[in-house]
Amino acid sequence: MTEATTTIENKTGIHARPASVFVQKASSFKSKVQLKAKGKTVDAKSILMIMSMGLVKGTEITICADGPDEAAAVQELKALVDAKFGED
Repeated sequence: MTEATTTIENKTGIHARPASVFVQKASSFKSKVQLKAKGKTVDAKSILMIMSMGLVKGTEITICADGPDEAAAVQELKALVDAKFGED
């Protein structure tokens, strides 16, 4: 199991577009990928589960992966969040 913690920094938080980008990236890995925030843990390959978390700017999240490519999954997903999904 590999995990990393980061904070949502884009102004609008994780709305439909960044959630879609996150799910597409998470789904490209063989590992089981989960997102933890606000005391909940959800499947990071499910856009509905991520949207249901209501992740706004300043929310601390933990990205967890378990499987053959877990380190790459966590590293790339954290980089995506840290880059604000390409938004301002």
